[in-house]
Amino acid sequence: MGSHVATALARTGVGRMVIADFDTVDPTNLFRQCYVPSDVGRRKTEALSESLLRIEPDLDLEVFDGEVTEENACDVFSGCDVVCECFDRPDMKAMLVESILSGTSGTVVVSCSGMAGFGSSNLIATERRMSRLYVCGDGFSESGEGPGLTAARVMVCAGHVANMAVRIVLGDDKP
Repeated sequence: MGSHVATALARTGVGRMVIADFDTVDPTNLFRQCYVPSDVGRRKTEALSESLLRIEPDLDLEVFDGEVTEENACDVFSGCDVVCECFDRPDMKAMLVESILSGTSGTVVVSCSGMAGFGSSNLIATERRMSRLYVCGDGFSESGEGPGLTAARVMVCAGHVANMAVRIVLGDDKP
């Protein structure tokens, strides 16, 4: 999710971005994320940074190569008007949303929930849940046994996340 959101934001012309991840590119990431086979084994932040800077060489890109935690989330994303939550695990999603909403005074979070499988793309929507929280997805599709996460639905949801982030920055944050 995060690599698609970051790519969409770079292609939209966002001038400053913070990316954060602690993981390396694995072969299983290739079918649903913005990585290529030569990235396997590399740090996700390193591979994605190179890709983003090829798209937009003037991008002011800050990289945090480590685990985002309750203790460091606000520091990692300090100065960001919008934080796009792209974690896989529900507990990590909740931690980031809670940390940013309770630890900052104005940062907006755009989160995602429900983009697994091959369901209709028309079910993916953006919904304002709180004054500073938007959630993109269908709200019910979970990754697990069966089709899991597929590139097409992940990309549709990532497009919703990136588009909402841009709308917030531009002051058009009506749902």
